[in-house]
Amino acid sequence: MDIRAWARLAVVPLVGGAGLVGPAAPAAIATPTSVPTAATSELYVSNKACTPGGDGSVITPFCTISAAAAVVEPGQTVLVQPGTYAEAVTLTRSGTEAAPIVFRAVTGPGGIVTVDGSGSAAAAFTVAGVNDVEIEGFRLVGGARMTPLVVDGSDRVTVDGITTMPSRAPAALHLTGGSSGVTVVRSMLANQPGVAPSLLIDDGVAGATVASNQLTYGGLLVAGAPGTSIVNNTVLTSCVAGIVADASPGVSIENNIVRTNMTREAYASPATATAIAVSASSVNGTVADHNLIDPITGGALYSWNGTAHQDVPSFQQASGQGEGDLAADPMVGPRLGGYLGWHRTDPASPAVDSADATARGVTATDFLDNPRTDNPQVADTGVGYHDRGAVEVQGDRRGGERSLRRKAGGDPLTVTATNAPEYVWPVNGRGGLVAYKFDGDLFWRVTETRTLDHTFRQAGHRCVRTWFSDNRFRSYSPGYEQQFCTVVGAHYTPVAPTRLLDTRAAIGTTTTTPVSPNSEILLSVPQIGGVPAAEISSAVLNVTVTQPTAAGFVTVYPDRGSAPGASNVNFVAKETVPNLVTVQMDTGGIRFRNTSSGTVHLVADLQGFYSRLGSGLKPVTPTRVLDTRTGSPIGGNGNLRLDLSAKLPADATAAILNVTVTKPTANGVLKVYPDGSPVPVASNLNFVTGQTIPNLVIVPVVAGRVMIRNASAGTTHVVADLAGYFGSAASGADQSFVPRWPSRVADTRNGLGWEGRSVAKPLSPRESDRFTPVSEPWEWCDGGCPPATAAVLNLTVTTPAAAGVLTAHPADAAAPTASNVNFVAGETASNLAVVKVGADGRVAVFNNSSGSTHIIVDQSGNFIAAP
Repeated sequence: MDIRAWARLAVVPLVGGAGLVGPAAPAAIATPTSVPTAATSELYVSNKACTPGGDGSVITPFCTISAAAAVVEPGQTVLVQPGTYAEAVTLTRSGTEAAPIVFRAVTGPGGIVTVDGSGSAAAAFTVAGVNDVEIEGFRLVGGARMTPLVVDGSDRVTVDGITTMPSRAPAALHLTGGSSGVTVVRSMLANQPGVAPSLLIDDGVAGATVASNQLTYGGLLVAGAPGTSIVNNTVLTSCVAGIVADASPGVSIENNIVRTNMTREAYASPATATAIAVSASSVNGTVADHNLIDPITGGALYSWNGTAHQDVPSFQQASGQGEGDLAADPMVGPRLGGYLGWHRTDPASPAVDSADATARGVTATDFLDNPRTDNPQVADTGVGYHDRGAVEVQGDRRGGERSLRRKAGGDPLTVTATNAPEYVWPVNGRGGLVAYKFDGDLFWRVTETRTLDHTFRQAGHRCVRTWFSDNRFRSYSPGYEQQFCTVVGAHYTPVAPTRLLDTRAAIGTTTTTPVSPNSEILLSVPQIGGVPAAEISSAVLNVTVTQPTAAGFVTVYPDRGSAPGASNVNFVAKETVPNLVTVQMDTGGIRFRNTSSGTVHLVADLQGFYSRLGSGLKPVTPTRVLDTRTGSPIGGNGNLRLDLSAKLPADATAAILNVTVTKPTANGVLKVYPDGSPVPVASNLNFVTGQTIPNLVIVPVVAGRVMIRNASAGTTHVVADLAGYFGSAASGADQSFVPRWPSRVADTRNGLGWEGRSVAKPLSPRESDRFTPVSEPWEWCDGGCPPATAAVLNLTVTTPAAAGVLTAHPADAAAPTASNVNFVAGETASNLAVVKVGADGRVAVFNNSSGSTHIIVDQSGNFIAAP
């Protein structure tokens, strides 16, 4: 097969010069309004899908976190995709209180995000001298005896969901250098073997909040950090102190679970394993209450103002603190999961529904980002119904809503995905995380949002994969993933007739060689009027075959897969014949296949395109709006103004007309164009003396009017039938186009698709038959796929026994006085039609002829109503 791949070309307009059967030169055209681009609020990092020198967009992400850190601006979020990043990241750029800078690990179904700084002498993450920065969800690996994350001299920094487990480091996380307003939440901090704290807060840090974290092996040391809030943490140490406050007045220690022997095995030396220790320099203004301490070590539970207390009553009496404290087994289980593992609290634990929900710094969700939950089988013994410790015990979830729906109003390609389970127990709000991945997305989106709007780039059958996690994707199973689908359509934008292809004039190619027998050419259209091909669902082309040396047909189809079993333009030797074609763009490649034993020249003129831009369709039952046979023909090189204002709303942008030339007295071309515009060089129909030939035209209208020009030396009659119009939803034009792979849906030569025949049998004289426009059998939609309201069909008449016309119409209506294909005996003729579908989902075809004929129907798409 001879395939000529053409160079990438932008759309080229027709300018003055020769007509359709002559060459045309390129020139500039008016540019349609392109898809608006929102200000970039996100930067992407992926070491698996990056491009060197990428700009951080979702298409060309950065390869490293450091590259994003060097350019990120206030209000932007850096989304780091799953993978291991061997780098040490230093953050030097600040956000603002109203617009912080966020670094977020997109941990989810795609995997986890690890920052491995072990090859550097610096921490995996260093936050130094900045403000208003958030770091979320990373697993951090540091070098030998190296603290993986350091916040130094920085203000209003949030560390959320970090997991790190260094060995013998000074700390797993270190807050220092007079930092203020630092928040550490929902993080797993471990420092093996426990000879140093897991979290160290020192050197003048003020007003830090440590909430809903799990600290293991090492505990929490607050040294010279006044006003620290320590709330709802689970601290499990390896026989060392749990929570220590030294030279830090005004500390709040509430709702924590503390076990200083994490394995609950016998321990010979409990003296070093005090659960809560507050020095004399720290007791002023410090509060300790509603903590749950495991007495397993047998040592002191508290050290307060220099005095050890072996039990809760002794501590309460001496300090006036700890009224709600408990000494009991908190029933914290072993570590679950892998790298991002955690410890779950048993539902029978005394921690359940016994905390103070009003404690300073308490978080609305727990370590796993789940809501605070009231167990109806447990009495609330605290203030409110929060649990103590980092993990809230949860009840079951049920049903709820999971769906993908088209969004009403506005952009036709916008959908709303929902994943909102319901909680069986009372909760204080929503919790958990939801992952979404829409068709065409490179990356998962992980968010707390239960409903998420998304705009697809192209129309068609579109799906979302979604996954709800109640453990912040610290572990997950593919069995929890669900898929929901729907069908979205696109709107139409007409353009000035624009020549994309002319094999005679080397437009788009360097050769004037015709297309070889049984071969094809590839046309690349990277954009139309500034709209990239990836955002165009289909292009509408007027395709003309000229100078064929043998009979055959041309098939136009997207650049993927093999040629479909459908046709667009049928021709005989030496004939010039046009037809309108609607073809999917996919990635911008369009193939033209010449199925004949001879060569052909091809011309393709762009008429418009379908995308999220433009106007919706209102199909109508075919209505005759012009017939010059009731009066005078159009004179040679004459014009006729067709006023459709009585048939169209004032805001109509384009009309769909089936235009037929009949009884021409000379060869020529017919041009249909907007009223008031210059006469284009492009034409819509080519005709010869005495010929009757139709072609579908989608023409822009101005105040409801269009012009028709007879570019010939003789007269000709013209007939026009209105099939629909494009306009606003307010005027009833709310239907959008769904492209399909070109497919044969009905063929009397073998009985395919017809209701009244299952074997080869032509339509008899004056006979009608019906078929159902195709919907791919694999299409499944959540809530049902929207039915077709109109179909884009290429109708072909072949081997007719007598002259006549073919009319397609809604199957639940009588055949109108209109036509789609005009034919003569023995001729094969085809024409594109936009046909309204009956309420029963079917289309009827009427053979208005005295002879029988075979009918072939190929479908390239359909329209659907607005949601």
